[in-house]
Amino acid sequence: MTVVRIAVAGLALLLAAACSPPAPPRGQAATTGGTVCAPPQGRPEAETPTTIDVIEQAYFCILGNYYSGPTLDARSLLTAGFLALTQEINRDGRDLPEATMPALTGDRKADWTAFEAAYRKITDQVPDLRDNLAIVTLEAMVAALGDNHARWAGQPERPPDYYDGDGYGLGLRANVSAPPRNDDPRVTLPPLFVTTVEGGAAQAAGLRPGDIVESINGMAPFLDGRTTPAIAALYPEYPDTRPVRLRLLRQDTGRRWTVSLKPGLYPRDLAGLQVVRSKLADDDVAYVRMTGFTPDSANRVLRAVTRLRTGRTLSGVVLDLRGNGGGSPAEATRLLSAFTHGKNTAYQCTVNGTCQATPTDDTVELLNLPLVVLIDRDCASACEHFSSAVKDLRLGRLVGTRTAGVISGPAQPYLLANNTLLSFPARHHLGPDREVIDRIGVPPDHHVPLTPGDAAAGRDPVLAKALTLLHT
Repeated sequence: MTVVRIAVAGLALLLAAACSPPAPPRGQAATTGGTVCAPPQGRPEAETPTTIDVIEQAYFCILGNYYSGPTLDARSLLTAGFLALTQEINRDGRDLPEATMPALTGDRKADWTAFEAAYRKITDQVPDLRDNLAIVTLEAMVAALGDNHARWAGQPERPPDYYDGDGYGLGLRANVSAPPRNDDPRVTLPPLFVTTVEGGAAQAAGLRPGDIVESINGMAPFLDGRTTPAIAALYPEYPDTRPVRLRLLRQDTGRRWTVSLKPGLYPRDLAGLQVVRSKLADDDVAYVRMTGFTPDSANRVLRAVTRLRTGRTLSGVVLDLRGNGGGSPAEATRLLSAFTHGKNTAYQCTVNGTCQATPTDDTVELLNLPLVVLIDRDCASACEHFSSAVKDLRLGRLVGTRTAGVISGPAQPYLLANNTLLSFPARHHLGPDREVIDRIGVPPDHHVPLTPGDAAAGRDPVLAKALTLLHT
């Protein structure tokens, strides 16, 4: 069985937009072999195979630098890794009498030595699986942290003739816009329906916004009111080219039909790729859509509002953060600083409860305009930093649906010896009222969900509610 490790994000995202580095790492612990984990300097060289030495480096890197490293029971990492190791051997139709977990004592170095000895003994018996076993072992150790900002990512594989304007997949987005995870705190109610057709196979097959997806490859997208793993097939990544069979319903006509969509490259609207887009709404509201807190994005939002304000009196600002997956906490803080001064926008805390405040940047000029922020279940990380501050500091009103609850803390990337990146937080995030947002999310002040009928008709009830609030 071949195990494919899918990159979680591009290197640029990991190194720049996905997170700003927290306070300097506590230890940058060396492994017993002397290899230190450290933040990358520039773009890594070509990725090389994952080995037990790389796993060792990652193990001690986590213990020396992760948020709960000082109190973490390292046996949880080793147990998770060993479980994945044995499961992978079983998936290949084999098992080994040597594949038994060594006794662990809680001594981190001694336990690693015992784990490594058992690991080498096992993998020497199945040399054809050695590469896959190393990958699943390290993946499982990182997953054992249970942290939505802890990742191990290789350099993303790109399809031939790829360019930045390309999309890859089926060419559609749905109201569940990412594959569901077991630890996903977000709740989505049925039905599953298409919200956007971007191009590719979905466009060629005539799909439209509002089309309800009744089954995916013969499996229901919801079971007992919960999302199922079938939804992941809507979002294939390169090089997956397996066709996806959808059973669809178009409510306004009652038509039911089945279509098979093959993933592939498709050109996307370049305007849709802009991080910041703006327009005048209702003649007196600055509407600004922001899809990520990327470098200089706060300044671009402020310039857009200034431009729309020129020559007219604005009733307020609608900041649309739906689908905003996060980015730089510094950009979130800078944008918040245009709406208030002298406040703390968040806290970053160690495992022992020592917290560092994130204050506003009072050099940013205040806009002095009413604010409404549009949020949804895909507003995550720095987007939740911004949204929670708007709510706690009473800077405006939130409209839409609860945010993702994916904001454990700003992640710091570390370069491993095989030129892959391991990233995780050194501190955990709390809101301005010192509340936990991770896994819980930020609730809107006005709950306005999107329906299939809205999507089919091109209606935006969330924006309509925001404009009503600003005008009343």
